[in-house]
Amino acid sequence: MAAKDQQSKKPKSTKRKQVSGSKPDPHTSTSKKPKLAPSKPHAPHNKSFKSPQQQQQQQHRKPFQPRSANSQLVSEKPLTKRERRLHAKEVTEARKKKRRPHYNLEQELASLWEKMRRRNISKEDRSKLVSEALQKMKGKIPEIAGSHVSSRVLQTCVKSCSPTERDAVFEELQPHFLNLACNVYAVHLLKKMLDSASKKQLAGFLSSLHGHVAPLLRHMVGSVVIEHAYELGNATQKQELIMELYSTELQLFKDLVSMKENRLVDIISKLGLQKNSVLRHMASVIQPILEKGIVDHSIIHKLLMEYFSIADKSSAADVIQQLSGPLLVRMIHTKDGSSVGMLCLKHGSAKERKKIIKGMKTHIEKIARDQYGSMVLVCIVSTVDDTKLITKIVIRELQKTLKELVLDKSGRRLLLQLLHPNYSRYFSPDDLASLNIFIPSLGAKSMKDEESSEKEAMKDEESSEKDAKSDLEVAVHESDLQVTVSDTDKNLSDCSKKDPFLRRQELLVDSGLGESLVDICIENAGELLRSNFGKEVIYEVAIGGSGGILYPTLADKLKALHEAVASLAAKSKSEESEEEHVLVNFHSSRVIRKLILDCPTFASTLWKAMEGKCDEWAQGHSHKVISAFLESSDLKVQERAKEELQPLIDSGVLKIFKIKQPVGEV
Repeated sequence: MAAKDQQSKKPKSTKRKQVSGSKPDPHTSTSKKPKLAPSKPHAPHNKSFKSPQQQQQQQHRKPFQPRSANSQLVSEKPLTKRERRLHAKEVTEARKKKRRPHYNLEQELASLWEKMRRRNISKEDRSKLVSEALQKMKGKIPEIAGSHVSSRVLQTCVKSCSPTERDAVFEELQPHFLNLACNVYAVHLLKKMLDSASKKQLAGFLSSLHGHVAPLLRHMVGSVVIEHAYELGNATQKQELIMELYSTELQLFKDLVSMKENRLVDIISKLGLQKNSVLRHMASVIQPILEKGIVDHSIIHKLLMEYFSIADKSSAADVIQQLSGPLLVRMIHTKDGSSVGMLCLKHGSAKERKKIIKGMKTHIEKIARDQYGSMVLVCIVSTVDDTKLITKIVIRELQKTLKELVLDKSGRRLLLQLLHPNYSRYFSPDDLASLNIFIPSLGAKSMKDEESSEKEAMKDEESSEKDAKSDLEVAVHESDLQVTVSDTDKNLSDCSKKDPFLRRQELLVDSGLGESLVDICIENAGELLRSNFGKEVIYEVAIGGSGGILYPTLADKLKALHEAVASLAAKSKSEESEEEHVLVNFHSSRVIRKLILDCPTFASTLWKAMEGKCDEWAQGHSHKVISAFLESSDLKVQERAKEELQPLIDSGVLKIFKIKQPVGEV
């Protein structure tokens, strides 16, 4: 009873009131539900609790020991610099082996390459090393061709190996041509393989490109392979490559068109293709190429020329706008590229012409010396009205190397065009044809505008005749190189408003180019007269240019030029000179004869220097010069020459020959 009374007198537990803002005690339970399991013993706050299992794992672990930078224990001896360097090299070599399975092979090939590419090695030793290298590469050539290390070894082997070994390499690479064509390192190997390929191998390579020409042309590396194959192929193979770019039908069906149809217009008319469909397909091919700036290749220039032949006004104007600028400078080194450049100049606006000329800045001399680029400069001085811009960019740069340009075959073309425009003696029929090409859609527009203005001022009969002429189809294509130049075509090709003679005067006389040209001719008269190319420039300068354009302002200097030539001709044969006398030289004797016939002032100046010395030059090439005085347009010179030369003619010392001049020659 006493025990029960003590238990009953035990005080009851009261709940502790919580102060607002204080955290509840995690050890006190406010829930009235019974606890199903005893709670785990709580660890003190300063020690982290670990379970028996964790304590057992910790006993098996090794105690922590700090490590140094060279992954060695601090207690061990530290590595030297040399040991650390060797250790790092071993780690690098191991990583390379993991990344490149043929790392050891590459090292072996590199050592062989160092031996085979020496200059002092014999052919037999080199062929042995090449055969050894090819034997090691057998079965792995496609992978090696794309490697930046081993591809050079393979290129050297292909260059120096035997034809049989080269054929074996070609066969192994043939299934992988398309993939290798887009590889930066393999492209050089492919070009070497194509250069040494047989006709059968080249045909096989071109057939493997079927259906992939357009995608490869849009690739910076693949376009180089296409261009190289295009240059090596014959006319039929070139046509097969470019016809894929015309339409999807020609891309899918290889033998749809015979090779007789070279022009796109003829292909469309023969197959009955829809012109708009072909135009859309060609635009989808051309636009990505122009956006990426891949315009250096001749196959693209040919494609643009064909596109212009069928393009409507808006499509042609868009392409001209894209090409106007520095992009066009990279195109004018080929025949079709030069034609594209001239079309952009003729049909472009004044703003676009300005962009094209400014894009040529610092490249004028190189363009002038190029066979096709020089014709673009000729087109500029013949069509662009902004003579101040041409003087600032073109003329000023040409004056720095004027003598070299006069003696250069292509560099003299611009000077001859200013001195004597569109002269058939200085420009071939192909050159004159290229100056008269135009885009049919844009050319027809200008023709209709001219005719509409003429109709308002003409009578009904004259207007009906003009309407009949406007209905004629005007199609001038550069690839034919046979252009019939009519008055209408000249008006179309001349897309300028300024008078041609006034433009020539501003570019040749007002710019100071004519004066510099006369000074060059005076200083180097003998060299230019004896030169095959410089003789035509000095002749045109000496007669004052076509229409006497140089005479009003440069008459005194032209007289000095005549005296310089006369002093060279007056030298006697007995005078010792390393150079051939101008009256005996093949080129100079003919130029002097032409000057006597065409320029009375020169004939008078030369006769004063030659009078009394004609018997010395009565034989050889010089007799043609002496006999020309009898045909001079200066009557006084003709009479005085007859008095001195008639005894020589009667005695048979001087023989008179009438030389038939070719058509178009002055």
